[in-house]
Amino acid sequence: MARADVDDRRFDTPKGGRRSVSFRGNPDKDRFGRFTEWVARAMGTPAFLLGLSLFVIVWMLWNTFAPEQWRFDSIEIGFTALTLVLSLQASYAAPLILLAQNRQDDRDRVQIEQDRQRAERNLADTEYLAREVVALRLAVKELASKDFIRAELRQALDELDRRDEEDADRAPAPAS
Repeated sequence: MARADVDDRRFDTPKGGRRSVSFRGNPDKDRFGRFTEWVARAMGTPAFLLGLSLFVIVWMLWNTFAPEQWRFDSIEIGFTALTLVLSLQASYAAPLILLAQNRQDDRDRVQIEQDRQRAERNLADTEYLAREVVALRLAVKELASKDFIRAELRQALDELDRRDEEDADRAPAPAS
């Protein structure tokens, strides 16, 4: 049995063997986007600024006070290598930060749309509940109150008492 056939039947091994490292064929297409966000987050920290400042200070001190044969960037020409290194860092940092901002804008746009839909549902629910409350209030107004029922019962009892008295008056007197 071929090795590919064995891998295709196993569920714990990715289909096709090893995973590709290229961004085009990578199953995790979001890896580069997460990397750009990591870079943008890291560059916005005090630790990064402190580290970069220390790097520049050490570079300048080394190339100023180290023995002549150990220096690799000259103070006489304005630390050209340092300028190139910082320019290279900035030329990569700017697009990575823009990519991270674009991803955040996309997430914000989706979140805003979801919030809008949620607000519409909440409004519809609130309107429905308001109509239900109004209907219940109208129904409660039409219900008989305790006092009304007591008055009706008293009136009915009075009517029955009056009939009993009339019946008693009309009845013939018992023969003695």
